[in-house]
Amino acid sequence: MNSKSSSADRIREKKKVFLGREQKIIDAALALFLSDGIDRVTVSSIAAKAGIGKGTVYKHFLTKNEILVRIMLDYEESITKRLAAGIAKTEAGESGAAAKAYFESRLARPELDRLVQHLEVRLIDAQDVAEQLDQLHIMRRSNEDSLNSMITRLIDRGVLEDVPPHYHYLACWALAQGAVELCFSRSWNYRLDSEDLMKFITGVGVTIGNRGQYRDPADMKK
Repeated sequence: MNSKSSSADRIREKKKVFLGREQKIIDAALALFLSDGIDRVTVSSIAAKAGIGKGTVYKHFLTKNEILVRIMLDYEESITKRLAAGIAKTEAGESGAAAKAYFESRLARPELDRLVQHLEVRLIDAQDVAEQLDQLHIMRRSNEDSLNSMITRLIDRGVLEDVPPHYHYLACWALAQGAVELCFSRSWNYRLDSEDLMKFITGVGVTIGNRGQYRDPADMKK
């Protein structure tokens, strides 16, 4: 093995170790945020949970906010990937695949979805992670553009109601949002069938906006 390949191997191994340790920090932080709440978790407690020194955490993340926004970005990326796969299936003829992917992404772990929403409210004006928040918004705008194109084609094919495309994906967002909140409602979260309920809501979401479900009030008067 020559010196160049040996050096490259060492660099790859260091990068692998670095990224593995970074993921360990994120996993520890996420577990603590979910169990203890955002404000009660410190960088020190994250380091202890991850089994590393506090100073090592700062080699990866300069502030607690950077850890918070990383959790948001990771979550948004996971939704984006699943949504992209769903859109591809929809374009191939499986009309409800994109909606199914979206609902399954958000309702698989309602506690994580709700945490990410709280993080976004908390960080909306945080200047130290403004660049990362811009990345989040870019991902969302890209998803929105893809959904607009897909929904427009489904409307043209007579699959979905002929309303502005954003009506369709915002209706899905509203149903998913309500489903997540339902999991934490003191009035309803005593039930033991939450997983089956989320599957039922997903099934409802897949059919939202199908042609024939909606009549414009103006048309009903004619």
